[in-house]
Amino acid sequence: MHDLTGFQRDLLFVTCGLDEPNGLDIKDELEDYYGTTINHGRLYPNLDALCEKGLLDKRKQDERTNAYSLTRRGRREIVDREDWEHQYISTLLEEEAERAH
Repeated sequence: MHDLTGFQRDLLFVTCGLDEPNGLDIKDELEDYYGTTINHGRLYPNLDALCEKGLLDKRKQDERTNAYSLTRRGRREIVDREDWEHQYISTLLEEEAERAH
């Protein structure tokens, strides 16, 4: 996952959190998060790149729409990334949890 852009990582995380979303579902989620419009020329080439890397599967949902899901490798990459991030932010998370109580 180290060779992905931040946008591509976000695409993976959103796809993981939705049940076989189509491109517009993913786009809507990211637009809500980013607070800005994501054009199709950015979205679909990046989804295709993730498919080519073996991180996402793409299947026909209907004549015009594709659905996306994580591959086994994509799932493993997300878990590995979470573990890597956690080693750096675990103290921060613990401090925030203590403040919440």
